[in-house]
Amino acid sequence: GADSHRRRYRPYSRCRRGEPVTNVARVSHDHPSPSPLDHVALFRIAAEQFAVAVEKGPLDAPVAACPGWDVRALAGHVGGVHRWAHQAILTGASPGPYDPAPEVDGDALAGWIREGAAAIAATVDGLDDDTPTWHPFPVAKVAGLWPRRQHHETTIHRWDAEAAVGEPRPIAPEVASDGIDEYFEVMLPRLVSRAHLTVPGSTLHVHCTDVAGEWLVWAEEGGIGMRREHAKGDAALRGPAEALLLRLWGRAVPEGSVDIVGDPDAAAAWLELGGV
Repeated sequence: GADSHRRRYRPYSRCRRGEPVTNVARVSHDHPSPSPLDHVALFRIAAEQFAVAVEKGPLDAPVAACPGWDVRALAGHVGGVHRWAHQAILTGASPGPYDPAPEVDGDALAGWIREGAAAIAATVDGLDDDTPTWHPFPVAKVAGLWPRRQHHETTIHRWDAEAAVGEPRPIAPEVASDGIDEYFEVMLPRLVSRAHLTVPGSTLHVHCTDVAGEWLVWAEEGGIGMRREHAKGDAALRGPAEALLLRLWGRAVPEGSVDIVGDPDAAAAWLELGGV
């Protein structure tokens, strides 16, 4: 609604937010692989692209993936998340809820986005990945999480903002494949725990067709199991990495861009978790 940008946002929630975290769900995997991407550099690019979309506007353009939100509300969320994460890195403790964006025009709001993004990028650039930190995700509490998490958070919402005000530019296949990996390892367990979602009893295989990337995921006690491998599941999703990433996050993709193999109900149940 018109007042959505005045809300106090909670970090790292789905656009349709759930309950506060009680127990963070667990992911199991054989050997978590460090990402080869330069997440700090890619975060800077994604943040600038987001700021440009905010400048372009209009700020009241609805964001299709986030019911009830417009571009101004999305900007408040993204800029608030950047500042929230920055405080977590600086203090090593859980920050409180953050304030909404200032009531300014598009150019000034874009400047506010750039200011917050520059601050966190400067802090994490060169930071030792093994430095202890606080975060609410089911992986090691070290600073190496933050550049990757901020990069993918901003990339998805950059796509949202560009889709709201025009035509979204593509997400590079290597970035999208890494985003799928981060979704299964970091974000989906967080969403399951935060919103008290039920993980399907079926297995799901996800296979990128344009770049390296395959995963098998399943429900296990306390959370989600995940292996990076080629393996048959009850259902499979096959397609370009960008289409798979967007579909897992509940974004609209062109018809036929993601092939569903096996049990369609099992695939639908897994896709519902990411939601909007």
